[in-house]
Amino acid sequence: MSTSHEARYIIPARYRRMENMHIVFWLLKDISWCMIWRELGIAMFIPTLTISIIIAWRTRQMASELAHNLAITFWICANGYWMISEFFNFAEGKVWNEFTGKHMALIPFIIGALILLYYYAVQRPAEIRKNKTATM
Repeated sequence: MSTSHEARYIIPARYRRMENMHIVFWLLKDISWCMIWRELGIAMFIPTLTISIIIAWRTRQMASELAHNLAITFWICANGYWMISEFFNFAEGKVWNEFTGKHMALIPFIIGALILLYYYAVQRPAEIRKNKTATM
């Protein structure tokens, strides 16, 4: 049960519809990857990534939403790169020492994780302190 002083996050219906379509594109991309349907997988990667960027941009005023949406955007980049590396047979090629083409997807995965780490280790505690100070 929410109280009257609890913050609310309200999303316009048109934004919510876009987020729902984002999920459809993402699922189609991953199904295409699983079935090795190159053209459809790559075609679905483009709107999946584009909508992710739009969602992150629209939530840029809310630190929590922005951090999570940026992490998702980097996750989609990593996931799309990994898919493409498998489609075009460079996933197993050596890049450096034991790192393969597929391992290069770690770069955007780690960037997304670092964004969330920064949010939870730095920004969120500062928000909590600020809210406690404001309510005293």
